Amino acid sequence: MKNIDFIYNRHSVRKFKEQDIPMEDLIEILRAATYCASAKNVQNWHFVVVKNKEKIETLAKAIEEKNSEIANKLDETMKKSFTKFLRFATFFKNAPVTIFVYASSYTPTGLEELKEISGYEQEINHLLQMSPQMQNIGALIQNLSLAATEMGYGSCWMTSGNYAAKEISDIVEFTKEGFSLAAIVPIGVPEPPIKSPGRKQIEDVMSIIE
Repeated sequence: MKNIDFIYNRHSVRKFKEQDIPMEDLIEILRAATYCASAKNVQNWHFVVVKNKEKIETLAKAIEEKNSEIANKLDETMKKSFTKFLRFATFFKNAPVTIFVYASSYTPTGLEELKEISGYEQEINHLLQMSPQMQNIGALIQNLSLAATEMGYGSCWMTSGNYAAKEISDIVEFTKEGFSLAAIVPIGVPEPPIKSPGRKQIEDVMSIIE
């Protein structure tokens, strides 16, 4: 049997030691990330790697401010629900490195053709909802996380701060045309203990047709 422990050893890490990551390790992790599957080989991604501690703090602050701006326009029930998750959008400020993953758009196979034909709204909506360009990014980040784990680091796949995408892009001065923020991935040496929630039984998420 093949050893696939590297998959089971991956965890979402939210606490990191104050220990730097050598640039050569970061490059190796990102190179491994790009060896994922990519629809039509478009490779529609770009990494913005931030190691500057003050810049990382500024980015976290921008999310906090955007959270407050939005929350102040909500009723008390929604405000409470929205703000209580703020810490899950900003804990990357405790990591030595934060990677901002950007994605460009991608036209799914058949989309333009279906738009030319009337009566296919359901199929068009399905293609858009399944978002092939974001499936590429999902594969990319999974590779990134697994590579980081294998090299002794921890990471966390974050999207909860994406409502501040414009502010984040302004701070990192990212202006590559056609790209938008897809996810935030902090990386560092994990601070124990490390654990993950349980998983559903495979029988509950599998159908077999023989």
